[in-house]
Amino acid sequence: MYIEVKDAVKKYGEKETELFALNHVNFEMDKGEICVILGPSGSGKSTLLNMLGGIDSLTGGTIIVNGKDITDMNKKQLTEYRRQDVGFVFQSYNLIPDLTVRENVEVVADISGQPLDIDELLAQLEIDRHKNKFPKELSGGQQQRTAIARALVKNPSILLCDELTGALDSKSSRDVLRMLEKVNGTYKTTILIITHNEGIAAMADRVIRIHDGQIQDSRRQQQKKAVADLEI
Repeated sequence: MYIEVKDAVKKYGEKETELFALNHVNFEMDKGEICVILGPSGSGKSTLLNMLGGIDSLTGGTIIVNGKDITDMNKKQLTEYRRQDVGFVFQSYNLIPDLTVRENVEVVADISGQPLDIDELLAQLEIDRHKNKFPKELSGGQQQRTAIARALVKNPSILLCDELTGALDSKSSRDVLRMLEKVNGTYKTTILIITHNEGIAAMADRVIRIHDGQIQDSRRQQQKKAVADLEI
């Protein structure tokens, strides 16, 4: 298995004030899979994503990625892990407003060990014709594709997506998801998407449902749908 989450616990407070954000969570993923994590607000989805990305630390349990226990890494090792292995895409695009599309992607490429070719990536994501535009000149979907390009340019093995279609209309959402589908096919990137949108689950190799910090269901889908056939 490429990703193994074993008995993961994240809690806050003690005794009467004790609150579990993750309550003994277990799941596995193969390399190159698309995984959709579903659950209501406050269910622990974002907490789980932050743990996988090395942004936050567990109270107990382990997370193993590509044979490496990231819960045993020191601060320097976690920084290197985030820099080289993980790409993040959030609902808020977080683009630098005074930089063009290409420049927003280039700033990440410049600090990466083995970056992808920027122009090829922009072409793959169908935003190459907008490369000299500033974020304010782009639609929401175009800004999100730029954010995806920025996350992908360092050639991460894992792409973590937090409600990336939450602020988009259905057409833009479909366009962005189609780009992720294309990225997964081209670069074999392992992709985790957390969402409230049940319709997105049909595109996944694996679907996980989480509630109150506990996994209610985790299964590998035998037949997944192309994004073009999703009902979103």
